[in-house]
Amino acid sequence: MEWKNIYRGFLMGISDLIPGVSGGTIAFLLGIYDRLLTSISGFFSKDWRRHIGFLLPLGIGMAAALLLFSRVIHFLLKHYFAPTQFFFIGLILGILPFMTRQANMKSSFKAHHYLILLTVAALLAATGFMAPADRAVITSLTPVSAILLFLAGWAASTAMLLPGISGSFILLLLGFYSTAIGALSDFNIPVMIVIGLGVVLGFIISSKVIHYLLNRHATLTFSIIIGLIIGSVFVIYPGIPESGTPFVMSGIALIMGLLVSNLFQPTAVKEKVK
Repeated sequence: MEWKNIYRGFLMGISDLIPGVSGGTIAFLLGIYDRLLTSISGFFSKDWRRHIGFLLPLGIGMAAALLLFSRVIHFLLKHYFAPTQFFFIGLILGILPFMTRQANMKSSFKAHHYLILLTVAALLAATGFMAPADRAVITSLTPVSAILLFLAGWAASTAMLLPGISGSFILLLLGFYSTAIGALSDFNIPVMIVIGLGVVLGFIISSKVIHYLLNRHATLTFSIIIGLIIGSVFVIYPGIPESGTPFVMSGIALIMGLLVSNLFQPTAVKEKVK
């Protein structure tokens, strides 16, 4: 068992609680994105024992973060919205140099790759102006609500694997974010199980698709991923804070996000750049 993955999963779980911040981005930041896709897509293969040693501690960390930090994130977004968002903007901006090196952007990107990157970034940024669906919070299940929550979990898990798109943001757009957060906060097990089943199935199928694209069409896929990461900054940008304490706190949070991002970047990549 790779027990150090508990802290990695913990960080990914915290990020997935923030609408607009992706656990996939954090996986890239930690240098485990390729391994994550390989392990999820290979979970039902003959090498399942090796993959479960990677995934189980990661899942424990993510589950712990979701259960322990749902209330904390709710508090921070309610009382310190701008500084919280700027901290995650710092994380996202800090990963971009690492991503460009991973994609070998200078030598492999052509004009159409930059065009795709800008188009994807603009499309994702535009979703920030979309009004979330107005749905009542679901606390008890019916056959229809169970199917809807299952599909919402599937959509959210696909977003979690794509750097730049947040599973929480997808739930917000679909109108199920309050239901999901409420289920975690109140420990509503039936609702958590239905959403969780959708998430698991979505992880398995989506990981195979993304893994295939990275292997067969790496440059194109990286142009899309970098576009998603850039676009996500516009999605979570809270506007310029008021002068005084909120402005100072947001500036400090942005710098802290940049520092944390640099701290967690894989050592091998840093050494390669020197």
